[in-house]
Amino acid sequence: MNEAMIRVRGLTKRYQRGGETLTVLDGLELEMQEGGFYALMGPSGSGKTTLLNLIGGLDQADDGELFVAGENLAELDNAGLAHWRAASVGFVFQGFNLIPVLSAFENVELPLKLTPLSRAERRQHAEFALELVGLKERMHHRPKQLSGGQEQRVAIARAIATDPKLILADEPTGDLDRKSADQVLELLGRLNAEFKKTILMVTHDPHAAEAAKSVVHLDKGQLKGIEEKRR
Repeated sequence: MNEAMIRVRGLTKRYQRGGETLTVLDGLELEMQEGGFYALMGPSGSGKTTLLNLIGGLDQADDGELFVAGENLAELDNAGLAHWRAASVGFVFQGFNLIPVLSAFENVELPLKLTPLSRAERRQHAEFALELVGLKERMHHRPKQLSGGQEQRVAIARAIATDPKLILADEPTGDLDRKSADQVLELLGRLNAEFKKTILMVTHDPHAAEAAKSVVHLDKGQLKGIEEKRR
């Protein structure tokens, strides 16, 4: 882990709320290494999800530099950002964001349809991802036929199906019971340890943060410190 997967320099993000300007990230300086597993913590309003959205190319900063997986995101237009996201980033959200009318397999295959893979190759990738999360035998089930923990594991399979360099997870255990949460955290740890995926996970749960190797603390849009949990 000697290369920076994420490099943030003077990152600032503001929003307009009524007639007021709200500064969510205020000149943030941060570096996260390739192959790391980072938990991003801080009080409500500290800028955690905003930072995650900027790193994932879902939003754009007002000032500063942001390099992710070798790309200067400020230099990419909308089409370039979409292509970069499809190739480089997998997203996991608290609410799973699965399409209810599609099977687990079809949900996982969906992002692969944006790639040049053939139908047979897409099937191979989707089945492998579902096998990795332990749900290949339930690939034809729709989300409503799955438990919350299984839904989140399908969402993780969807995130890794394109073999991204970076996985961004926003409160991935927030809607799960402890047993299901622990299964999801164990899976994320395995993706990091065995498959060398860089993971950045927003969480408010100290138990979830224990699964990470490093904890990044934000407050009022600025870095307050990085705590190394284990190596």
